[in-house]
Amino acid sequence: MMCRICSSSTRLAFTHKLLSKYDCAFYFCDNCGGLQTESPYWLDEAYASPVASADTGLVWRNLYLARLTSMVLFFLFDRHGRFLDAAGGYGIFTRLMRDIGFDYYWTDMYCPNLTARGFEAETGPGAPYTAVTAFEVMEHLPDPVGFVAELLESTGTDTIIFTTELFTGEPPAPEAWWYYGFSTGQHITFYQRSTLELIGKRFGMRFYSSGMLHIWTRAKLNPLALRVLTSPTVASLLGGLPRLALGSRTMADHEMLIRTDKE
Repeated sequence: MMCRICSSSTRLAFTHKLLSKYDCAFYFCDNCGGLQTESPYWLDEAYASPVASADTGLVWRNLYLARLTSMVLFFLFDRHGRFLDAAGGYGIFTRLMRDIGFDYYWTDMYCPNLTARGFEAETGPGAPYTAVTAFEVMEHLPDPVGFVAELLESTGTDTIIFTTELFTGEPPAPEAWWYYGFSTGQHITFYQRSTLELIGKRFGMRFYSSGMLHIWTRAKLNPLALRVLTSPTVASLLGGLPRLALGSRTMADHEMLIRTDKE
């Protein structure tokens, strides 16, 4: 099987059941360090519900990422820019970021927008966006490189901020890594740092990483500043600053939506 990331030959790493019924082969690429399933024929069944019932961390993750991302955008990028949450799920993250004060919009091809209605990407002024977030997306992609290419072209951004759990060296044993998510069948591509660096270079972007938060950008960032700003202690101490400085959009959005509904 050819690697879906770098088109090199891969080798069989292991097999394991997905959705408790499909025997699936996982292939490892020695060139880029990526790990991927065989061609994912089960995805329609896996996405019968766009958000897996086992994703009990959905709300916590959005709250946590809103705090970290607000620190990164406020201190390292143009805080007064326009931002987009790609594959934004129910809109929780977009709403949280607007509540903090960022001019944030939402898009998702597969999930309904429940909490950020009125701020879909098509309702805004259009591209380019200062930065695009794509949280819990990369591990779901059968074609990661194609996804990044389309995202850069459609949004005009120079920065993608995303999350995924990384592994090092050989792929973890099936029983040793919870992130495989075998029971849902939705996680089909897994990465090492080298994999993500390779993807970034393909698009002329630098790669930065701090814990679960990763950034591809054409800007030059200070890696130490990124690690400090995303540390739990600093994020807790300074987490209220972006909202204080920018001013929450909660009431302004409410009033705008009321006017729109009346028209």
